Amino acid sequence: MADKIGKILYTQDDILKRAKEIAEEINRDYDGEEVILLCTLKGSLLWIGDVMKNLTVNTKLDFISASSYGASKTSSGVVKIKFDPEINMYNSNILVVEDIVDTGNTLKYVLAKLQERGPKSVKVCTMLNKESRRTTDLHADYVGFEIDDLFVIGYGLDFDQKYRNLPYISYLEEDDVESL
Repeated sequence: MADKIGKILYTQDDILKRAKEIAEEINRDYDGEEVILLCTLKGSLLWIGDVMKNLTVNTKLDFISASSYGASKTSSGVVKIKFDPEINMYNSNILVVEDIVDTGNTLKYVLAKLQERGPKSVKVCTMLNKESRRTTDLHADYVGFEIDDLFVIGYGLDFDQKYRNLPYISYLEEDDVESL
């Protein structure tokens, strides 16, 4: 991909460095315990891979897909779980790995559903945290980067299912979105 799309916030090197730092925190926090990494599809796939490569604690991996956006840039407010994890979570440490926590509404719903399965603990690891848009009291336990209220793409984040493959995180302004 020759042309840069949007304005770059974080390079791949920035992301890899931060993933390693977060993995070190997770290793300390879960020393001697097993952790189920729950990858939220599709956006967090690259991020979870980078974090996982640096984990030394015992891990299991599963996936979940939930959305309240559909094809829109704004949430419908109705959360749908499209793909449910198959792993037994009872009395387990669950680490939900997100690409971005925005309003927090979808994630809050997912966390409540996970609590129904009787886990020992449930924590959140997110690549990006957009605290300025939060409409719930949700707290991410491990945060890659705090960002302003920007429309971000790349490194798993998409615009209409495109640009997930960008090896960096960039943001789009209104003029950029209209020209894509």
